[in-house]
Amino acid sequence: MNNEINRKAKPEPVYLPSNEPYLGRESVFYFDQVIISCLEANADIAAYTHQVELSELQKAACQIIPQGINLALTIRELVRQGYLFGASVLMRPLIERAAIISYLHVHPDEVEVWQKGWQFRERPSLAKMLETMSGNADITVAKQICETFGHIVHGDPIGSQWNLVHLSDGGLGYSVGKVINDPDLCDFICFQSYCYLIVLMGMMAACFPNVAISNVDIEKNGGHST
Repeated sequence: MNNEINRKAKPEPVYLPSNEPYLGRESVFYFDQVIISCLEANADIAAYTHQVELSELQKAACQIIPQGINLALTIRELVRQGYLFGASVLMRPLIERAAIISYLHVHPDEVEVWQKGWQFRERPSLAKMLETMSGNADITVAKQICETFGHIVHGDPIGSQWNLVHLSDGGLGYSVGKVINDPDLCDFICFQSYCYLIVLMGMMAACFPNVAISNVDIEKNGGHST
């Protein structure tokens, strides 16, 4: 496994798990570990949901959480193929799904609003939903998260910085394809996505307390998957 990125390497048309450009990075490793644990837990919960009568919150969780997992898997594949900008764009909807189910778990009376379409003027702001992820959450931090990923999604001048790459002549340009020589951006995407996937796992356990989820011990391992 290679921790060093060859800045002069020519991108492969398709990367495999054995030769992907960021193979061996700690961020990628931990992201992979929590993906595995998340998929295992989801399989257990999926089986459970076909055997019992679900609450309205659980019905919402059955829709929101799998979408979040799917987005995380898509982000992981984009990282494998070197499409880091595309991966960074998908982080916003991943964050939003983690925030929505966290908010609904804290405010189950709001599930009806979600079921009616989660209309713009009726639903809470993303920053407010992010606050519910932790009892000590800071609304200022939540707003900063929203601002950061909002720039990436909406294509404004600040967001364009996420697509900036170093050119062979020493200048800068905007990538239209694979980026295989930006380990810092890779780490940012993978560690951030990892954190929100952990939130989704926590919400699985919270919304389905009767299902044993033993693949991840978040507190014991400092947030790392076992």
